[in-house]
Formats: sequence, structure tokens, C-alpha cells
Amino acid sequence: MILQALFGATIIGLSLGVFGSGGSILTVPILMYLLDVPAPLAIASSLAIVAGISFGGSIFNVLKRQVSYKHLILFGLPGMFGTYFGAWFGSVMGSKIQLFVFVVLMSIAAVFMWRGRKESAPTNAQPLHLLLLEGFVVGVVTGFVGVGGGFLIVPALMFFAGLPMLLATGTSLMIIALNASSGFMKYYELYSSQAMTFDWPLIGIMVFGGILGSLFGRSLSTLLPKQSLQKGFAVFLLAMSSFVFVRSVYL
Repeated sequence: MILQALFGATIIGLSLGVFGSGGSILTVPILMYLLDVPAPLAIASSLAIVAGISFGGSIFNVLKRQVSYKHLILFGLPGMFGTYFGAWFGSVMGSKIQLFVFVVLMSIAAVFMWRGRKESAPTNAQPLHLLLLEGFVVGVVTGFVGVGGGFLIVPALMFFAGLPMLLATGTSLMIIALNASSGFMKYYELYSSQAMTFDWPLIGIMVFGGILGSLFGRSLSTLLPKQSLQKGFAVFLLAMSSFVFVRSVYL
């Protein structure tokens, strides 16, 4: 079990380190199908793992001054409220509906990954209320299905806030950490009251392996053909979404 957890966490961390996003969306299927964690606990535990890995990765962005604290507050605070609400809503709707939405988001993430991110100049900042609303909506999605949502946050920070990509990516990781922490707190509150227990050693191993994987992925990102890898990973995400649909929704 320990080796399986480290293997799964390393894959998540590598994808985050190489691509900057997309890795956290693998956490739920890895927990469910590689480590046999029940769907409700897998979705909830995914948020704890994503939060831990994102906090670890954020340290480097803080040291390199690649975090916009103004937008961390403007986007992150409504996101935390949204994630808290999304976690409650997910527990009410049930894991079947959560996994169906998860499959849809996984397919969308595959499209984003296939298209890649363009190194274009940032747009002019949009009205403040759009940034706040976007933060809340992304937070709801994060809490509902247990994903980080970096593939949604980075474009939002570039378009609505006018941040350059490097700053948007660094700020996004910190926002993911805050959102995921908020959502996990709600799931922990709900499931603890139902006598459901979390596998804390497994969560700790996944966080540790994910941080190591992301560090290794950062060093590899300058050496590997990123565009080709990105398209390959997009195909893998699409195949994985089909697998999750067949195993957890259709059957």
C-alpha cells in the first residue's frame, strides 16, 4: 500500500511540476482505483492531499516573489467560501453525481491540456465583481469534486485580473492550497459526525510523495519536450475520464 501510494503521489507531483496544473485531477481516481478508498472519502481526502502538495509548492513561488497577494485575497477568499459550500453541496448530492461532474471536468482539463497555454501578453484587468464571482465559482467546483482547478484559475487570473502567466501560475497554486483546505475542513466536519474515518498515514504519504514529485518535475520541465508531453497527458486524461465514467457512473 505504501509503495502504491508513493507511486500515485509521484505521478501527481510530476504532472504538477512539469505542466503547472492537471496533476491534482488524478488524485481522486488514484485514491479510488489504485488504493481502494471509497468514493466519498476519496473526494474528501483528495482535497487534503491537494492542499498539502500545493502549500509545499507555494514556498518556492513565495521565495521567488511569484505570488500576487492582492489577487490571492480577491480571488482566494471568495474561493474558500465557495469551496466550503461546494463540499457541503457535494455531500448532499452524493458521490454518483460528484463523479459524473468529475468526469466532465476531467474531459475539459484534457482539452485545456491539449491546447496548452499561450505565452501571450495579459489582458487588461476586468471589473472586480467578475474576479470575485470567478473565485467563488471555481471554489464551488473545487469543493464539489475534490480537484484543485488550476486549469481554471490560471486563465481567470490572466483574463480577469490581467496578471502575466508566471505570476498567475504562482498565485494559482496558493489559491488552490487555500481552497482545498477550506473544502476539506467541511468534509471532515460532515464525515466525522457520520463516524467515517480518514486514513491520515495515507494522506501524509501522498502529500510527501507529491511534493517530491513536483520538485523533480520542475527540474525535468526544462529538459523534456513539454508540448508533446502535454498532448500525451491530455489523451491520458481523456482515457482516464472514460474509465471513471464506466466504472463509477455508468455501471
